Amino acid sequence: MSGTDTIVAADVVVTSPGRNFVTLKITTAEGLVGWGDATLNGRELAVASYLRDHVAPLLVGRDPARIEDTWQYLYRGAYWRRGPVTMTSVGAVDLALWDIKGKATGQPVYQLLGGAVRDRILAYTHASGWDVPRLLDAVDARREHGFLAVRAQSGVPGLGTVYGVSEAAAGHERPDRHGTGPDEEIWDTDAYLRHAPEMLAAVREHAGPGLKLLHDTHHRLTPGEAARLGRALEPVNLFWLEDVTPAENQEVLRHVRRHTTVPLAIGEVFNTVWECQTLITEQLIDFVRTCVTHAGGISHLRRIAALAEIWQVRLGPHGPSDISPVALGASLHVGLSTPNFAIQEYMGYEPVVHEVFRHAWSYEDGHLHPGDEPGLGIEVDEALAARFPYEPGYLPVARRRDGSVTDW
Repeated sequence: MSGTDTIVAADVVVTSPGRNFVTLKITTAEGLVGWGDATLNGRELAVASYLRDHVAPLLVGRDPARIEDTWQYLYRGAYWRRGPVTMTSVGAVDLALWDIKGKATGQPVYQLLGGAVRDRILAYTHASGWDVPRLLDAVDARREHGFLAVRAQSGVPGLGTVYGVSEAAAGHERPDRHGTGPDEEIWDTDAYLRHAPEMLAAVREHAGPGLKLLHDTHHRLTPGEAARLGRALEPVNLFWLEDVTPAENQEVLRHVRRHTTVPLAIGEVFNTVWECQTLITEQLIDFVRTCVTHAGGISHLRRIAALAEIWQVRLGPHGPSDISPVALGASLHVGLSTPNFAIQEYMGYEPVVHEVFRHAWSYEDGHLHPGDEPGLGIEVDEALAARFPYEPGYLPVARRRDGSVTDW
């Protein structure tokens, strides 16, 4: 990059090869192209509009090499800050500019971040089954594919669907592909609290002590209920217990932490370092789960990592199939170069997604690596992407048995 290069175009690509993805393409006068993920599950078009209508016009004419200045310009230069739509948009720009920087210098992004501090990145995947026998079969299947860490979820007796798991089949947590609004599920906390310890104990007994076992509560417990569950799960030796309670009021985690030693992971819905600050500095969690896209890109995720490192909190970023291979690649570049990066979520993608988003990152034997191609190592087949138009989709809404809405 000569230093005189400028951004000449910023285009938004919306495609739906199995599920919706929003991608930002930044092009420079010297012909370099950078890609950024702007997918916000269930609210994709809001980010697409924010980028297309408000951010893209501000980028044309800017120096693509000034990554930090552009981040500050988009974040601090706007009166309305933070929030998932804004930060996902900023994150997409940041990823694309790091991609350009790597391509301009001929280096993979992790080298520009200080180089590798590990040889590969531990990955965890999802296993689910409506009942315990089917869950155990799913865990076995994931281990046969090489995974050393598995998040286990099952149905709950008396409920029809739970966390994307249905009696008919175990599926991913993905939007239902229709435009008529979200499906509504019935939730029963007492039934879950009776079932979860027995279910996870069965997985531990079946899999043995070597498997890194994770579980997600999806924000549905009060602090007292979360503390009870954490204490009940201590004999299971979880790698982490995720999202035990909504964390908007971060002080409530003090109650959970006082009553259980189970490792806690929170933060996939966080968008800035300030949302993580109390949880990190008071060591109320063990893992912070902020996503490289939704938390403002590589530049801002590194700030979160730096704060967390001081307080011995590790990173385990959000990364199921509701972020595109662009964001997963970016997260892996951060992971390879960040000392306190612990684990990366990886559910995999349908084959066509790999065709639309050609990538250098790879999975092998329970681990991921970003690859050594310049930049993020991602190229998008725009012609193929155009064959998959956007389809409206919604994640389900949960209601208690009395009809009142509860947290998802």
